[in-house]
Amino acid sequence: MKKKNKIFNIIVIILIIVLYIWVISGIHFDGIKPTAKEITKAIFKGLIHPDWSYVYSPDGEDLISGLLDTLAIAALGTVISAVLSIPFAFLATKKIVNLKPVTGLGRFLLEFIRTFPELVLAILFIKAVGPGSFAGVLALGVSSIGMVGKLFSESIDSMDLNAIEALTACGANGAQKIWFAIIPQVLPEFASLTLYRFEINVRSATILGIIGAGGIGTPLIYALQARGWSRVGIILLGIIVMVTIIDLISGFIRKRLV
Repeated sequence: MKKKNKIFNIIVIILIIVLYIWVISGIHFDGIKPTAKEITKAIFKGLIHPDWSYVYSPDGEDLISGLLDTLAIAALGTVISAVLSIPFAFLATKKIVNLKPVTGLGRFLLEFIRTFPELVLAILFIKAVGPGSFAGVLALGVSSIGMVGKLFSESIDSMDLNAIEALTACGANGAQKIWFAIIPQVLPEFASLTLYRFEINVRSATILGIIGAGGIGTPLIYALQARGWSRVGIILLGIIVMVTIIDLISGFIRKRLV
């Protein structure tokens, strides 16, 4: 057995090495540009000396407005995904629907939705409804269903069945079982998972703006294109502060919920 394990480990190592060689061989490196040194200096100079005047402006074209827009996109997208994920979760769990074709369909739909990245969905929604925050909300709302629905279904699968059996013995119908036995058990876990997805969506919302789906990403890409490194610096600083604060608050709430 030990000899077989050694041979298997050697084969795995060889395959990994071959894979890395294949990946590296596909990278075309044409050398460093002559202006790389000057551009790098300009970038770091702008990041070290951010444009503080961009933090707030009466006309609304400022950092605070962009961050609030990003938060709104992430929050609305998370709410949409959390609501739409609930029927998918119940459809994909064996403890509620004890039919393999039905649960298989529910899991397939969740897997299918997860195959589409936020950026791809954002581009599709931009073509459908036009650029702006609404496209970003729809992209996050739809793309999050796959992950949130899967986590919701796993939460339902791990719950205690004693309460359901007790209600069944009392003659409760399906709706009463869900309302009085299932929801009280899974609601704290659902809330915790929704907050966790909100943290992810905040980061995703900052990226979606780069392709025109609203949020702080839009002024960020404009600043990058114009090489306004001090503007880029203050935007990145604002994103870091916002994400850090949200992570701390969300983590504190999730610990209290679960």
